[in-house]
Amino acid sequence: MSRILYSLLLYLLLPLTPLKLLWRGIKQPEYRRHLAERYGFYRAQRNGAISSRPLIWLHCVSLGETRAAAPLIQALMAQHPQHRILLTHATPTGREAGEQLFGDRVERVYLPYDTPDAAARFLDHLHPAIGLLMETELWFNLIAGCKQRGIPLLLVNARMSERSARGYAKFAGLTRNGLQNLAAIAAQTAQDAERLQALGASNVTVCGNLKFDVEAPADAAAKGRQLRQWLGAARPLFLAASTREGEERLILDAVARLTVPGLLTVIVPRHPQRFDEVAALLERLGLHYARKSALNGPLAPDCEVLLGDTMGEMFTYYAACDAAFVGGSLLPLGGQNLIEASAMGKPVLIGPHTFNFAEAAEQAVACCAAWRVADTGALAAALQKLLSHEETRQKMSAAALNFSRSATGATRRIAALIENYLKGN
Repeated sequence: MSRILYSLLLYLLLPLTPLKLLWRGIKQPEYRRHLAERYGFYRAQRNGAISSRPLIWLHCVSLGETRAAAPLIQALMAQHPQHRILLTHATPTGREAGEQLFGDRVERVYLPYDTPDAAARFLDHLHPAIGLLMETELWFNLIAGCKQRGIPLLLVNARMSERSARGYAKFAGLTRNGLQNLAAIAAQTAQDAERLQALGASNVTVCGNLKFDVEAPADAAAKGRQLRQWLGAARPLFLAASTREGEERLILDAVARLTVPGLLTVIVPRHPQRFDEVAALLERLGLHYARKSALNGPLAPDCEVLLGDTMGEMFTYYAACDAAFVGGSLLPLGGQNLIEASAMGKPVLIGPHTFNFAEAAEQAVACCAAWRVADTGALAAALQKLLSHEETRQKMSAAALNFSRSATGATRRIAALIENYLKGN
């Protein structure tokens, strides 16, 4: 596929995008805000007059990428105080996370759909000194626009699963041209680097995974202790974190098989628009549950499930629990980040599908910081063992802490790479 054909397909699909945004806005009204930005139209002023200071632009498509980029953003703000920082997003949850983490210290807009004219409006309005795309964000007209304007564009914390590589290989010419127009690529692992190079990438450096450098908030442990007091300090607490569509029922089926007196299950769906959907499931199953957003004191003793329907508290949930399952992995969805749980020293359970975090998952299993479970029955068996044997939990907790500390340093390496392209800007 050529970039001309790619652009033509985008223009054909573009009239449907307002309907898509309005449809998503039914469950998440934030999708109906800042609509003009989706098409490359921005206000002439942002937080007052447009600054003359050079701009570092970082694209974090959603919540996970925004949180992962936090150490890098902090480092860039410290090392380049003369620059402004712009975060672009594709989802409201990513934008909200950027606001929670950085407030007015960074600017935020939506990245437009990747048509040639929208990409041009974005670049001509903002004039970034450098652009950074997180993980696997390949927008071919945006890449070409940066190349034409002499804007160095880097793919950082880059990952390329086997599944994604097969998909990009179907559009070999377009993919190769896009990758070769990037100034540099900072890959998470050697395997990611190899797949990117096989697709045509050059100037690839293995820098590690930024998510190992994400630090828990200073008050996370204290908030976790407070939450645990409210939930019942003597009750065993199992956390199902970042669960995805269809997983909650499987997890609850596993919990129903356990013989753990007083067990409390905390379920935190990955996407906030699913909070009500999971609440409806709990009601259909006849379970006694409460919502974290309504909790302002001790939990009722007969409560079986706490629905974690709040944002920005994942470290608090991890600090409060005895063992955690990391979602997106029981079903073939690729898995979510297990590093945060490990950083809090918690035993981790993961399902068979972890291709989004393949190397980290394998390393965690190899050093006994995590156990992999094949299905609902295996999840139930693993939970029964963990929640019944404190010594096993303690050994896994120690292994989890060692694992999380073993691969730090990606922030420093990526910041040094960026420095090479910021000289003179």
